[in-house]
Amino acid sequence: MTLESSANSIGRANSAPTSTRMNASPLSYKDAGVDIDAGDALVERIKPLAKKTMREGVLAGIGGFGALFEVPKRYQEPVLVSGTDGVGTKLRLAFEWNMHDTVGIDLVAMSVNDVLVQGAEPLFFLDYFACGKLDVDTAAAVVGGIARGCELAGCALIGGETAEMPGMYPAGEYDLAGFAVGAVEKSKILAGQDVQEGDVVLGLASSGVHSNGFSLVRKCIERAAGQQPATLDGRPFREAVMEPTRIYVKPVLAALQKHAGIKALAHITGGGLLENIPRVLPDGLAAHLQQGAWPRSELFAWLQQVAAIDDHEMNRTFNNGIGMVVVVAPGAAADVAETLRLAGEAVHEIGRIAARGNGASVTVS
Repeated sequence: MTLESSANSIGRANSAPTSTRMNASPLSYKDAGVDIDAGDALVERIKPLAKKTMREGVLAGIGGFGALFEVPKRYQEPVLVSGTDGVGTKLRLAFEWNMHDTVGIDLVAMSVNDVLVQGAEPLFFLDYFACGKLDVDTAAAVVGGIARGCELAGCALIGGETAEMPGMYPAGEYDLAGFAVGAVEKSKILAGQDVQEGDVVLGLASSGVHSNGFSLVRKCIERAAGQQPATLDGRPFREAVMEPTRIYVKPVLAALQKHAGIKALAHITGGGLLENIPRVLPDGLAAHLQQGAWPRSELFAWLQQVAAIDDHEMNRTFNNGIGMVVVVAPGAAADVAETLRLAGEAVHEIGRIAARGNGASVTVS
């Protein structure tokens, strides 16, 4: 990771008028708001975190101008799959509540879960951390979360960028972006092309709101100012709200390797259940989900009550308790569900695939 510039100082122009030279004092990059020493200290804090994520394929990681990665030779016809995302307005709560150690997990999760949907194994991840003034402890907490997310996903943190840009961000604030690259055998790409009527829709439980819908979450918190419950789902209120996005990579990859009946995956992000499932359905098909087929958390019940919105709006704003959908052939559904449960996932049969007709592509009833 590097700072905005590698320049050490801003020198005085030789052509400046004599009076200007006499009255001017030297200006360093630090005087301009960029602390190179702090950036170097952050890099040293990051190196051992990144080292823990190393895996096969990494040729060169943190510290160079570019990171090198070799696609593992076990792939016969590798197709690269990429994904990029941020954390969105969940960061506002991280600033206000001084909770920086898990938003890095969110950053990784949003990209690796998207890559996973194509059936791909995430290989490596790079991040971008931008701020007005670098606070090494805060940045290290964020990157520590990124490294933890990479460990959970089995991908390497092989590079990134730390940009200290005075005047661009208010004090104490930062922005995050990242991207992941994965690989899948060309013959095993999941695109939903084999989905048909009668297929079973399995839902993998979310860990909470994940990283979408936080503009509404924050409105709910403002509306209920001073009246939030002390706990939700057995955790302190703020911890329940900030619970990081669940990373489904390892359990789902294991299920894909073991079972041929998995036909499609859908990561439930912005747009909720109603907008994401149709992205993996062939024309003419719909997913009919059964209301009440999965548990309703106290967190989502509280959000719906405070926002005073109906079930339809909940299902197209939030994941509403389901973070990943798996479409499976009927004969394989029980075995796939068992494999995922043994890997630690909470799995629910939430619906079936049927002909769409003139109705919506996803219904919940």
